[in-house]
Amino acid sequence: MAKPDAVFIYIGTYPSEAAARDDYDVVKDLHAAGAVGTYDAAVVTKDDAGKVHVNKDEMATRHGAWGGAAVGAVVGILFPPSIIGTALVGAAVGGVGGHLWRGMSRSDVKEFGEIIDQGQAALVIVGESKLEQAVDKADLKAEKHVAKELDVSSKDVDQAVQEAAREVS
Repeated sequence: MAKPDAVFIYIGTYPSEAAARDDYDVVKDLHAAGAVGTYDAAVVTKDDAGKVHVNKDEMATRHGAWGGAAVGAVVGILFPPSIIGTALVGAAVGGVGGHLWRGMSRSDVKEFGEIIDQGQAALVIVGESKLEQAVDKADLKAEKHVAKELDVSSKDVDQAVQEAAREVS
């Protein structure tokens, strides 16, 4: 059973960016319906040069307090900076990444990283524990997926994002 304030990560792989975006829209609809709380989601792709790109639309960043920092932190943990082709939210990614990193085992990091390598596109979702039930019921269309509850509090992630926002202001 999920801890009430735990952080949940879902990574699914898709044959195309369009297919990943379809499920990204499903997650946004779940949030609009009140089925998920604070979350961050993005479609992640790799270009022909092997660079990783985090693709978000601006409306999605307004759906939760994490505003790009949570997915950026996960991507920053999974891939070396030299292959990340997207500018991530620097200070927020660092603080949030520290919390998420402590909540993951080495095998989690390896498993998350390997599933992204397997697909042409991936949907990465990071959110509060109630996201897990909503994603399970939504029947997302990923070819493969990994979903885990991290041993980290969503309140700690919220605080890291707020601290980073104050530093940037």
